[in-house]
Amino acid sequence: MDSFDLFQLVYVSLFLVIFLTRTISAILKGNNPFSLGVGKKGVHAVIELSLLVFLSIWVSEVFKYSLGLSRHIPPGSLHRPLFELLPLRYAGMVISVFGMVTFIAALRAFRQSWRMGIDTKNPGDLITRGIFRLSRNPIFLFIDLYFWGAFMIYSTPFFLFMAVLTSGVLHYQILKEERFLREQYGDTYAAYAAKTGRYLTLLPRRK
Repeated sequence: MDSFDLFQLVYVSLFLVIFLTRTISAILKGNNPFSLGVGKKGVHAVIELSLLVFLSIWVSEVFKYSLGLSRHIPPGSLHRPLFELLPLRYAGMVISVFGMVTFIAALRAFRQSWRMGIDTKNPGDLITRGIFRLSRNPIFLFIDLYFWGAFMIYSTPFFLFMAVLTSGVLHYQILKEERFLREQYGDTYAAYAAKTGRYLTLLPRRK
């Protein structure tokens, strides 16, 4: 196990601890944090549920890589590195750390409103505080950075495929959520979207 493997092991373990702690806390307080696929039909339901599948496979493979295990899903040439560039691997660590900071900041801003998926029955208030002043979708931004960071560290076709696929699915989900938010919050969301970037606000936007 090298320093990159140790980094990934600590990173994914930290993510799981935070995720499970927040989920259990929400359930104990009588809140249901899972809305993926609930009340949806057809392609939309499949897309939302696939996010959990992709993330589960991803976590499993990161653990296998970091622990040096040889049995993967799927096996074969998809797990042979395309290249080995040390600066790229360090860059992957940097954007992964940025992603984790974004994830923690998003959970803090959400408070008790955090959930996975579109909750059409209990949408709650529109969150615009904290990290949401810089990104309309900080949780999705974290996942993108997490997936692409792992590809930069391990550089295998499997991680590249998963990063591209997940980024596409997340973007589709974002567009679906944006339509719901426009219908739910009207001009309030329109004003918020006009000044805050979908992924990241690099410069203040004028109305």
